Amino acid sequence: MADATPVPTVALVHGAFADSSGWAGVIDRLRAAGISAQAVSNPLRGITADTAYVATALAQIPGPVLAVGHSYGGAILSNAAAKAGNVVGLVYVAAFAPDEGEKLLEIENGSTDSVLNTALVERQYPTGQGAETVGEFSIDPAKFHRVFAADLPEEQAADMAATQRPVSVLGFVEPNGPPAWKSLPSWAVVATGDTAAGADVVRSMAGRAGATITEAEGSHVIFISRPQIVADVIVQALGTLTGAAARTVAAAAVL
Repeated sequence: MADATPVPTVALVHGAFADSSGWAGVIDRLRAAGISAQAVSNPLRGITADTAYVATALAQIPGPVLAVGHSYGGAILSNAAAKAGNVVGLVYVAAFAPDEGEKLLEIENGSTDSVLNTALVERQYPTGQGAETVGEFSIDPAKFHRVFAADLPEEQAADMAATQRPVSVLGFVEPNGPPAWKSLPSWAVVATGDTAAGADVVRSMAGRAGATITEAEGSHVIFISRPQIVADVIVQALGTLTGAAARTVAAAAVL
């Protein structure tokens, strides 16, 4: 008798300085394998606000969801997945997987691989509460290629630098809540050349989360530069989560 376990929809959440278009290569490969996938926009306004938005977006996807997060998006999924109620697994792609009470700024300061702090530019934006403002970070365009996307062509990295979306300071300084990785199975892609999040802290957090880890050569944007690797890990996760039904899809994906 065929395994009737439904194959989850893959929901992909981008991180800071990015948008959903970066997932196009991964989505193309998943769609070719018959896997339903969609990107979820991340507002980049802080841990609390982004968690609420992403949890609501995930909850409105019919059926089970495999949630995939890149960079800061991993932190948001760690907070949002349990709140959504339909997430059955997590995939971290060069991503943060913080524990309760941790702040991303402190995690970054503990990395010897990350040079992101040397490239950040801080500006202010209004909160909508009178004259109150909050800082937001972007990456100096002159340093974007080296720090964030070293394995992409310079012209492509320059386009990304020019269209990057700033992230609120609140994303770095607000404490994270109870992480979903304590109750959900997880997988992780560690990009060995990641100098943005820092390969060392990404690897450490993935190990602490009990994730099945795949290491591959690549920059922080490995989901753009090497989308097949990320798609393969997603297929692996689906196969583990749903058994024979997903393994049939997984076999098709690697042909």
